[in-house]
Amino acid sequence: MSQLLALFGFFSLVLVAIYWVNRAVGLFDKLIGDGQSALVFLEFSALTLPNVIRLVLPISAFIATVYATNRLASESELVVMQATGFSAFRLARPVVYFGLIVALMMLILMHVLVPASRTMLALRTAEISQNVTARFLNDGQFMHPSDGVTLYIREITPTGELLDLYLNDNRSSGQQVTYTATRALLVRGETGAKLVMVDGMIQALRDSRLAVTRFADFTYDLGDVIGGSETAGRTIDELSTAELFRADPAVVEETGETRAAFLFEAHSRFAQPFLALAAALIGFAALVSGGFSRFGLWPQVGLAVLLLIFVQMINTGATSAGLKRESAVLLAYLAPIIGVGIATFILWQSQWSRRRPKAVAA
Repeated sequence: MSQLLALFGFFSLVLVAIYWVNRAVGLFDKLIGDGQSALVFLEFSALTLPNVIRLVLPISAFIATVYATNRLASESELVVMQATGFSAFRLARPVVYFGLIVALMMLILMHVLVPASRTMLALRTAEISQNVTARFLNDGQFMHPSDGVTLYIREITPTGELLDLYLNDNRSSGQQVTYTATRALLVRGETGAKLVMVDGMIQALRDSRLAVTRFADFTYDLGDVIGGSETAGRTIDELSTAELFRADPAVVEETGETRAAFLFEAHSRFAQPFLALAAALIGFAALVSGGFSRFGLWPQVGLAVLLLIFVQMINTGATSAGLKRESAVLLAYLAPIIGVGIATFILWQSQWSRRRPKAVAA
């Protein structure tokens, strides 16, 4: 048990570092390229860690179990314990406890930390997008935030008020719209940045005809002009488990998912952690079934890897089917059950083969 936990911590640290570096490279280019500071990069990196850890834990549990079991077998410790009467199921007891500990970690991650980090990440992304929008507004120069759009601001006051604004929108074919205002303010709306213009005029030129409209105040959506400022609805990963089970029609519509996807995700948060238990048991059972060999247990290691891939294929197929039909949500538990079942069968078979009397030569 102590060896399993120590190796699990080591391999988790290594795999999390590899995954984190792989994702941090793209995140670094995006944030630093937008002019954000290193602190913002570190904050975003920390918010992505819970999901990375969730993905890594079952793999770490499998590798730690295979490594520890292979070392015990190579040093003949497993052979000694089996010779003293320990059954395969008795030897697997620490592995079961270890798998349950990892499953408990994943339960906390999937029900608490991952949804909270995804929610915070979405909020910070919206704030960063708003800041990027504001950076496009500079006074005293003509700006082109997108094709067909020209923006000019004479002065930006210390309080953030825009004086003498000119905005020309020529994106629509056959129509050109010009907005002018004596004052304007940049405010944040539910769907992104808004430009509120005060005491101005709209000149629309279409088919050689000019229409002029004067206004006391007018709101212009900058989300159509400057990309990245639109705040999208929540994703299914940001919702709590209770919200997933309720599957309110308004929330389902907000995410763009189906009710079946909501229910399957809710059940997956309970089922997926036990894939760590299945992975650990498969790794242990495959190596124990091989017995002692001076040439090592590499064939059994290969068998364990193949069985783990098989269980993952079942999990992928069950996910694909469960997301389509509400009646198939219980398929979320299929892969963990099959994985534990395979490990139990291998342990039983290895136990039975050792107890079976050998034939005596005539």
